[in-house]
Parts: sequence; structure tokens; C-alpha cells
Amino acid sequence: KKTIIIGAAVALVAIITLILVSRSARRKDLANLYIEAQRGQFDIVVTTTGELQAENSTDITGPDFTMSRRIRVMDIKITDMVPEGTEVKEGDYIAELDRTTFDNSLKDELENLATYETNLEVRMLDTAVSLSNLRDNIKNLRFSVEEAEITLQESKFEPPTTQRQAEISLDKAHRALDQALRGYELKVEQARSDMRTIKNQLTEQRERVADLEKILSGFIIYAPSDGMVIYKRDRTNAKRKIGSSISPWDNVVATLPDMSSMISKTYVNEIDVSKVKVGQKVDITVDAFPEKLYNGTVISVANIGEQLPNADAKVFEVVIKLNSTENILRPSMTTGNKIVTKTIDDVTYIPLESIQETEDSIPFVYMKNRTRQVVVLGESNENNIIVEEGIEPGDQIYLNTPEDPEKFSKLSGEELIETIKERERIRLEEEKKRANEIPQQNFGRGGEMMGMPPGMGGEFPDMRGMQGLSLIHISEPTRPY
Repeated sequence: KKTIIIGAAVALVAIITLILVSRSARRKDLANLYIEAQRGQFDIVVTTTGELQAENSTDITGPDFTMSRRIRVMDIKITDMVPEGTEVKEGDYIAELDRTTFDNSLKDELENLATYETNLEVRMLDTAVSLSNLRDNIKNLRFSVEEAEITLQESKFEPPTTQRQAEISLDKAHRALDQALRGYELKVEQARSDMRTIKNQLTEQRERVADLEKILSGFIIYAPSDGMVIYKRDRTNAKRKIGSSISPWDNVVATLPDMSSMISKTYVNEIDVSKVKVGQKVDITVDAFPEKLYNGTVISVANIGEQLPNADAKVFEVVIKLNSTENILRPSMTTGNKIVTKTIDDVTYIPLESIQETEDSIPFVYMKNRTRQVVVLGESNENNIIVEEGIEPGDQIYLNTPEDPEKFSKLSGEELIETIKERERIRLEEEKKRANEIPQQNFGRGGEMMGMPPGMGGEFPDMRGMQGLSLIHISEPTRPY
């Protein structure tokens, strides 16, 4: 056992020693690695990650809930749906919605419809009976008028009082008949009005039932055309699937993308978005096929930023259209996008790792000839930086800090330091100038506007003209109770 333990310990020490030696060798190799300054075209690139989508697609929608104002609809759940990516033909089954609430509503509305129809029949019978009685009464009153006229004619040979009584009876009979006729006309108009009201209610109820039946017929959703089913994303960017809900104002369940024209939707941070313009060229890779390279063009850049979930900085949506597509590409594939925001021809550039700085923030590089060379730098991309002065194409420099930097005591190109400082001074002045373009606070008048004495106006800035500034409200300290 002792022999085994000793052997294992020796082997472990040997392995650790080998690892340390190899790491030291690698560090030494990196420290002694040289590169040559290059000259040629320099591209400034913004790199982002995006997602493939079809530029055009056909929406697969549920029922049109806005077709009737009589029906109030809340969100409706999806109870069944074909898997995403399913190839379908026109008329194929896609999804089904929860019918429970609408089935109950249709049952209630059918009962209401039956009630309205019964009420109409009863009202028609009652009206017929009532008007028949009125017509019989009018007929009797006409007979009474005829009798009164006969009585008046026979009273010509009677005393004046008898004749007067006959005249009064005839006048009463005429008035009773006139009243009955007017009452009959009013009763007819009233009956017509009541019938119109009931018929209108019945018509509305029938339309409500028809709307419900039509909406329910759309609860089983079919494909409007051939294609591949892609789940619809809602406002939170979550896919609609079984258990999700659709609303009356957004009833899209899924889409059928047109694969002949693809886009990559990506987001650029607020620092780089000012560099991105419509029409810029883009090199696109797809994670699923890393060996393939596609070309594209920026077709839109959002004007307003948004906050994505689990992100601190604001980002802006950028849409890139692929110049060509293939059958292997599918929606939702992850893309890598290199947006070429600027191209500079015939410049000298070196890797960013080669740049060092003195204690005074003067940039320099370690040269192979064991000197430190001051350099005037220009624009940079994610890998390289332009050197405007200090080195020439073909000069050999260290890629990283050498293992003995203290031996590089000589600093060449000190005459470039003034150029570097002058550029830095100009840059600071431009930043200060941009800052001064913001409308300044007009202290003094603000206090007077708030009723303060003229001498105290400095504590209250005039808020007019302060567009673009964020105002901070300082509340009164909380008092203990």
C-alpha cells in the first residue's frame, strides 16, 4: 500500500509540474508573438445576434369577434393546436378554441329568442281580439246613430221638447261613434308600434344568435393556404400555444411564412445605433449552418428604443433583408449579423491587443527592434484599430506585452505626442460644445415667477426652454409622527 501511495503521489506531482511548465511555455510563446502591420481596406462593423423571420406571411386567424357589437368577448383560450413547423395544405386543421363560454351564451340567447317569438305570437292574438271587439262596438254605435236618426225623423209631429230630446240623443250617438273611431285608430297605431318594437327585438335577437353561431363555426381553425405553421408571438414576445389566449383585437393564432423572402430581426444597443443606416451591407451567418455565409441589407432602423426582458440598456430594432435564401433556412433560426457601418480604403491597421499606454495615456506599441513606438490612432472595429502615424505596413510589433517590458526603455516617436494631445484637446472641446448646446437654466426669473423676492430667484430655475432635460423632484423629508 505504501508503494502504491508513493507512486500515485509521484505521478500527481509529475502531472502538476507538466501542466505548470506547459502553461509557462504558452505564456512565453504569447509574449514573444509578433505580427506585421497590415495595409488595406478597413471595415467598421457592428456585430449583433438576430433571428430569422419571413418578410411576408399569411396570418391564421380565429373568429372575427368585431363583426358584431352585440357580443362582448373576453380572451379565449387555445385548447388544441398542431405542432409548430407542421407542413399543411389549404383547408387542413390548425387549432381549436375553448367553446364553453360561447356555447352557454348561445344556449341562453336561443332561449331568449324562443321567448321573443312566443311574446310576438301572444301579442298578435291579443291585438286581434282587442281590435275585433272594438270593431264590433263601432258597428253597434253606427246602429245607435241610425236609430237616433229614425227617432228624430218620427219626432217631427211631436212636441218641441220631444224633438229636442231626439236631437240630443242623435248628437250623443254621433259623438260616441266618433270617439270609438278615434279610439280604434289610436289602438291600431299603438298595436302597430308595439308590434314593431317586438319585431325589432326579435330581429336583433335572431341576429345575435346568428352572430354567435357564425363565431362558433370559426372556433375550429383551418389553414388559409399551404405552408409551414409558425406560432404567433404576442406583445411579450411569447409564442401562442395550447393554453395561450387570443383577444378580440388580436385573433392571430399562427402564421404561414413566405420562405422566398427572409429577414433577420436584431437589436442594436443605443451606443452603436447611430452608426447603423438603411442600405448598409451585412454579412450574415446562421448558427445551424456555420460554414455558410449570406449577404443582406439593412432595410429599417427603429427610431424609438425599447427595453428587452433581462436587459439593462435600451436597444433599437434593426431589420436586415437577406439578398438570397435557401430551402434549409427556417424561421426562428439564430443569426450572426456583421453590419458594415463604414469602409475606409488604404489604411494601416494593427490588432487592438497590441496597443499599450504610458502613464500619461500616450498610446504606443512594442516593436521587434526592442523599442517602444508612439502611435497616432484612428477609428477601430471589434478586432483592429487604424494607425495614422508611427508605424508603416510590414513593421513587426509584439501582439501582447513582452515577457521583459522593462528592457524596452527607449521611446520612439515622441514628436507625435503633441499631435495626440492636440487631438484630445479638440475632442474635449467638441464634447463641451455639445453639452453647452442644451438650453441653460435662467436663474432669477424662475423665483420671481413663483412669488419669491428678486434676490432669491437663483434657487428656482426658470423651467421654460429646458426641453430634453430630466427634472428631478426633491420631496420634503419625512417627519416622524
